[in-house]
Amino acid sequence: MGRPAVTQPFTTIEDLAARITDGSKVALAPDYSGCSMSTVRALIARGAKNLHLVGVPSVGFQGDMLIGAGCVKTLESAAVTLEEYGPAPRFTAAIKSGDLRIIDGTCPAIHAGLTAAEKGIPFMPIRGIVGSDLLKNRDDWTIGQDPFGDEEGPIVMVKAIRPDVTLIHVPLADRHGNVWIGVRREMMLMAHASRKTFVTAEEIYDGDLLGDPKMAAGTIPGLYVSALAEAANGAWPVGLFGQYGADETHLRDYLERARSDEGFASYLDEFVFGPKAVE
Repeated sequence: MGRPAVTQPFTTIEDLAARITDGSKVALAPDYSGCSMSTVRALIARGAKNLHLVGVPSVGFQGDMLIGAGCVKTLESAAVTLEEYGPAPRFTAAIKSGDLRIIDGTCPAIHAGLTAAEKGIPFMPIRGIVGSDLLKNRDDWTIGQDPFGDEEGPIVMVKAIRPDVTLIHVPLADRHGNVWIGVRREMMLMAHASRKTFVTAEEIYDGDLLGDPKMAAGTIPGLYVSALAEAANGAWPVGLFGQYGADETHLRDYLERARSDEGFASYLDEFVFGPKAVE
C-alpha cells in the first residue's frame, strides 16, 4: 500500500518569501548549485529586512542582489563570488559603506558548523584553520586539544550553524514533497541542519522519488521540506545543474548596471518590480 500524497507543503513563490520573516538566518547555495532566484526576487519585492545570509559555502548573484536591495544585515560566508563575471558590485558597495556585517568563514568551517547542527551537537572539530587570522575575529570558534591524544597540536571547535531557513531550487520534486538534488549534497546538508527548508522545483513528478532506486540516493525526503512551490526556470538567470546554463548576456547586463546605485535601481525596476521578473 503506497503512501498518501502530501499536499500541505505545496504553495506559491510569494508565500515562500512571506514565510522568510525579517531577521531570519537563511542558508543559500552557491551559483553552481540550486539557487531559488524566483524566491529571491519575491523577497526583494516584499521588502525583506535584516536577513542573516549563510553561504554554503559561498554566495553569488542571489547574495549580491539581496545585499544591494537592502535585505541583508549580516553575511556569513567563505566568499562572495560572481566567478568569471567579476567582483560582486553591490556587496563591494555595502562593505565600503559599512552597511553590512561580515562573518568570515572557510568552506570546511561552514560545512563543519552545518554538520554539527545536522547531528544535533554543539560543535565540530577541524584542523585546517589553525594559525589563521580568522581565529582572532571569531569568538564562536574555540581552540582546544584532541581529548584522545591521537594527534598532537591544537584543533578548532566550530560552533554549530543552525539556519532558520534553507532556500534552494531543484530540478524535480514529487507529490509527496520529496525533492531531487542529484549529486549536490550541500543542499542535503543544508536541509538537515536548518529548522525549515523552502524549495522551488522546476517540475513536479507524479511518482515517488524515494521509491525509485535510481533517484532515491539524491533525494531529500519530504520530512525535511517545510514548503514547496513549482517554479519553471526558477533559477534563472544563474542556471541549474543538468537543466539549463546561466544566461550570460543577462548576468553581464546585471553586472554593468549594478556598478552604480542608479543602475542597480533600474535593474530592480525592470526585473523585480516590473514585468520581467522571469523569462
